[in-house]
Order: sequence, then C-alpha cells, then structure tokens
Amino acid sequence: MDNTSTISSSVYDKYKDEQVPQVIKSQTNWETLHFYKKSDVLYQMTFVFCNRFLPQYGDRTVDQMVQAARSGKQNIVEGSADGATSTEMELKLLNVARASIHELREDYRDFLISRQLPIWQPGHARFQPMLDFCIPRNSLEDYQPFFNRWSSEEMANIALTLCHMIDSMMNKYIKGKEVQFVKEGGIKERMYAARTGYRKGQDERLAQLEKENAELRAEVNRLRKMIEDKSE
Repeated sequence: MDNTSTISSSVYDKYKDEQVPQVIKSQTNWETLHFYKKSDVLYQMTFVFCNRFLPQYGDRTVDQMVQAARSGKQNIVEGSADGATSTEMELKLLNVARASIHELREDYRDFLISRQLPIWQPGHARFQPMLDFCIPRNSLEDYQPFFNRWSSEEMANIALTLCHMIDSMMNKYIKGKEVQFVKEGGIKERMYAARTGYRKGQDERLAQLEKENAELRAEVNRLRKMIEDKSE
C-alpha cells in the first residue's frame, strides 16, 4: 500500500464513526429510468432502421441519425454519473441528450414527409394502438422482435413517438432536478453546509462536555469537603 492509500485509510478510520453530513450525493441508477430505457430502444431501432431503409454510402443522414440516437442515450448515462458530484453538469448533459433527441425526431419526421408517408397523429387509425404499445413498454426486448418486420412507415412513426415520449419524460425529470438544485445547491454549497453543520455540532458537543466536566468537578469538591468534615 502506498503512502496516499495509508493516509486515506487513517483519515477514514479517524472519522468513520462520526456523523459527518453527506456531501457526495448518491448516484442515480440510470438503468432504472424509463426515459433511458426508451432511449436505448431508440438507439438500437435507429441503427436497424438506417441499415434497412437508408443508403449505406453517400448519405450523411445515416451517420447523423445514429450519432444523434447514441448521443441521447450516452449523455443520459454520463449526466447521471456526474450528478453525484455536480447537479450543474448533470443538467447540462441531460439537456445535451434532449437536443440530440430533438435532432433525431426531425430526421424521422423529414423521412416520412419526403417520402409522402403519413405521420400517425391523433385521428389516424394507427395512432392510439401505437400509444397503447409504446407507453407501457420500455425494454429493448419488447421492441426488438419487430425491428425486421415493421415497414419503414411503421418503424419511423414508432421512433418518432418514442422521441416525443423521451423528451416529455426528460423535461419533467430535469425540472425536478432544477428544483433540487435551487434547494440544495451544488457541491460547493453542500460542502459549506456540511462543514458549518459539522463544526456547529462539534461546538455544541464541546460545550456539553465542558458543562459536564464542571459538574463533575463540583461533585468531586463536594465529596472531598464531606470527607474532610467527617475526619475532623
């Protein structure tokens, strides 16, 4: 073990039993976030969609769509990881993820419009069944069996709908994080609050010990005087 590890271990041993306020927040388990799960579905679906329905050479749209889908997913992961120490960085990366999803949404919309394929909106016969399928289903296993069976119209509309759902869920999640940031601050504010709170607790404990010590001294003096009086 090197000196750094030895020092770190000794510092930990010194303070491990004390109630020290938490500075580093618990990391969000991004794998449980529904919008992350749907973003993973969207990335895998986009990869298959581009291979099936777009030219493999000479069309930059393929790379743009795949990268936008990947950016949406990966920035959710990175933002959640960074959120343990920096809410500011988490919010920044989550907004980058949203921007990537917006870009991808426009690509799917342009695909449908340029090929004169219908966008399934309220009133379209396929709209409600599509919502009934997509809303409760978040895992890749729910969608993957259909990747090579759906037509380009079906796949693009479902991907477009997933983009809208992910964006809506992320928007609500980010607003919650913003409220949390206003209330709790960033790591600097939490460190300051932890230090001042810890010092206040230590001062209160010291004052209590001094009071107890004074009471003990008074009791010792009383007993000593009692013994002296009896010996006379």
